[in-house]
Amino acid sequence: MPFDQQGNRLSGASPAALEYYQRALTAFNLYRGDPFALLEDAIAESPGFAMAHLLKAYLYATSTEPAANIAAQKILVATQVLPLSEQERSHVSVLKSLTGGNWTEAATALDYHSCRFPHDLVAIQCGHLMDFYRASSRNLRDRIARVLPQWSAEIPGYSLLLGMYAFGLEECADYERAEAFGHSALELEPFDCWAHHAVAHVLEMQGRTAEGIRWMQEREPFWAGEDNFFKVHNWWHRALYHLDQGETEEALEIYDGPIRRDASVMALDLVDAAALLWRLVLAGCDVGERWQELADCWEPHADGHHYPFNDWHGAMAFLGAGRQQALERVGNCLRAGRDSHREVCHWGWETGLPLVEGFSAFWEGDYGSAIRHLHSARAIANTFGGSHAQRDIIDWTLAEAALRLGERGTAEAFCEERLAMKPDSNHVREMVARASGAKPTTAG
Repeated sequence: MPFDQQGNRLSGASPAALEYYQRALTAFNLYRGDPFALLEDAIAESPGFAMAHLLKAYLYATSTEPAANIAAQKILVATQVLPLSEQERSHVSVLKSLTGGNWTEAATALDYHSCRFPHDLVAIQCGHLMDFYRASSRNLRDRIARVLPQWSAEIPGYSLLLGMYAFGLEECADYERAEAFGHSALELEPFDCWAHHAVAHVLEMQGRTAEGIRWMQEREPFWAGEDNFFKVHNWWHRALYHLDQGETEEALEIYDGPIRRDASVMALDLVDAAALLWRLVLAGCDVGERWQELADCWEPHADGHHYPFNDWHGAMAFLGAGRQQALERVGNCLRAGRDSHREVCHWGWETGLPLVEGFSAFWEGDYGSAIRHLHSARAIANTFGGSHAQRDIIDWTLAEAALRLGERGTAEAFCEERLAMKPDSNHVREMVARASGAKPTTAG
């Protein structure tokens, strides 16, 4: 039986199929190149190659797109007739939970899977992604901490664990160690854009915006290539630095250029686009008709059933484009999931719906209602979706709602809260100055 580079047994793989699989796995590891085409080649060479099918299913299932999730389910059905090892059967079980909308169940199963198979890089990386998508800061860090002692620099892929650990440390606010591990990962593998992005998060969370722009500029050849799956998100990070410096024109140029130039329809890219446009509006920028193109792309993704973090960002686009019918459809679907047994439906009801309602209230000028929805929603936002940097849009919208409502005490409180986190941010200092000019809050 053949083995992968980390020593895991692989069922049904010929030498040629194994070569295609290793290249596909490397493409996935670095988010660079097309792993799907390579996996198709591996499967064509060896139709019974179980891990080639399972990795393809993971790629679909972690894309957070409804149609891709269906594709993953179909692969699972076909895979069950293949001879499977214990390790491969464990992956099938995980994927059943994941495609069924139960992310925590799947991620927890991978916790125990990695205890038995600590060198299973597919399990580690896919588990790390699941922790990210369900906003489990602790497990982003600890999933890697549990297996890292079993690895060494002599094992291929070791640098990838350093990069993942860097991101987990950053999400747990251990910024100094996060930055150090991120740099260590990049010394070993300069094209690890996840490690690069972990350092970008550190600089964002610490408000080191000028340094962040230099970081992105100096390393652009390593993360901005045409074949880089993660390039849009890293461009988004650079745009955030410009927004912190009050440079809205530069941020808008990034939106029109590398973020939307190719009009990507991938949900992950659409999230970045919607989040950046919304922030530009908060910063007082006229974004014109850009919402319309984005709303068109969101229609097949924001279904109110599959992944509420996407639904919330789709709602931003629908609000901007004036798509009331689409907005109501998303809201109604989120409400309908209240009694479902699927975890994603609980996320939608408990957190996604308050966020959609809060952002809708803000857009409609009902700032008091927006404050009520968002102040409660942000406390439970870590039940699903994204990073601290991504969820910061909740706090920014909350503070802006307080400013526009004109209640001085509330406005000052939320703006000072933001300033404490980013004392060097030009745009936050401007918000604090605006708050001091708001009318006093009336008692009672």
